Amino acid sequence: MRENHQIANVDLVKQMNSAVVYKLIDQQGPISRIQISELSQLAPASVTKITRNLLAIGLIKEVEQQQSTGGRRAISIIAERKTFHTVLIHLGHQHISIALMDLSTELLNKERFDLPKFNAISELEHFLQQKLDFFLQNNRSNDTKVIAVGITVAGFVDAKTNSIQSLPHFTLQEPWFLADSIATRFNLMTFVGNDVRSLALAEHYFGVTKDCYDSLLLRIHRGVGAGIVINHEVFGGYKNSAGELGHIQVDPLGKRCMCGNVGCLETVASNVAIENKMQRLLEDGYTSKWLSLESHDIEAICKASQEQDSAAIELIEYVGEQLGRVLAMSVNMFNPEKIVISGEITRAGTVLFSAIRKTLEAHALPRFVESTPLVASELKNEDVIGAFALVKQALVDGSLLQRLLTE
Repeated sequence: MRENHQIANVDLVKQMNSAVVYKLIDQQGPISRIQISELSQLAPASVTKITRNLLAIGLIKEVEQQQSTGGRRAISIIAERKTFHTVLIHLGHQHISIALMDLSTELLNKERFDLPKFNAISELEHFLQQKLDFFLQNNRSNDTKVIAVGITVAGFVDAKTNSIQSLPHFTLQEPWFLADSIATRFNLMTFVGNDVRSLALAEHYFGVTKDCYDSLLLRIHRGVGAGIVINHEVFGGYKNSAGELGHIQVDPLGKRCMCGNVGCLETVASNVAIENKMQRLLEDGYTSKWLSLESHDIEAICKASQEQDSAAIELIEYVGEQLGRVLAMSVNMFNPEKIVISGEITRAGTVLFSAIRKTLEAHALPRFVESTPLVASELKNEDVIGAFALVKQALVDGSLLQRLLTE
């Protein structure tokens, strides 16, 4: 038994060391082996062996750098991001998006499929695998390699078992091991995560919080979801479901939420809630130069608020106030370095952010608020970039890296 533990420990150390070296090259390249050794505190011989293995599979490459004092050009290393591809899947309420992205986050192709109505989860899984098989066949290349699949869903995901526990648009009788099924069928490591928490991870890797240890992302779309990053890792708690800010009550006399409670933030701040509120105003006789019963979606409402439409401004300010109240609780609780707002509502610009900031200052600890920037997300390809972040995480923690090194 002791011998097995020793073997497992050795494998884990190899994985961690490889991950440290690759992460340094990925984040700080061009970088020399000596610099890697100094920053990682690994022996030069270990760094040489790890980089030799990474070079052999093509994940890194050598480049000539500045002239050294002795006349010989120093050799540095950078990550190779173009020849390795990832397949990304977002399973939404009515659509499935399947995309191909390289390791530089360049989107190479994306297709969207309408979801028919299914009577069983096995039917949905079969449909998804068919579409994925078709997508992979049409995106094959002799010069590149697909290394992993990332999947995001709008539901609860157990990161420990890599399984989907629930979906808002489909009743699951038991956990859905979709990732395992795809991994077996296509012989690719597959990772699954909640869409908003994965988006927060993407923001941390590639977006406006990449300079932060701790951050909070609030995503406003069909619903209201949050992703919390603490010490560079997405926080889900022991039950993998922390951060459901959209289901904090803001109006005790409000509408019934899909979760069963009354007056949740989601019932006043989601896109649908905002659009429905504006529709009622228009039906009651409000007239606007920019809005009508035929055109009052979230984009039109945000544009109208920027054009000084009084009803649009009042509505956006009300939404901002409710968001601010919930965010104030979060700031008082764990004091993030930065708060990010994601979604179409950010097009309301200063109207929205002024309302959120004003409420934050009124309800959160002043010392916390004054040092917490409030910013809009700048991520592109928001529907699939979270799935890519799951693959990226597996590279830098070494789990996917080890698979590639042993193939």
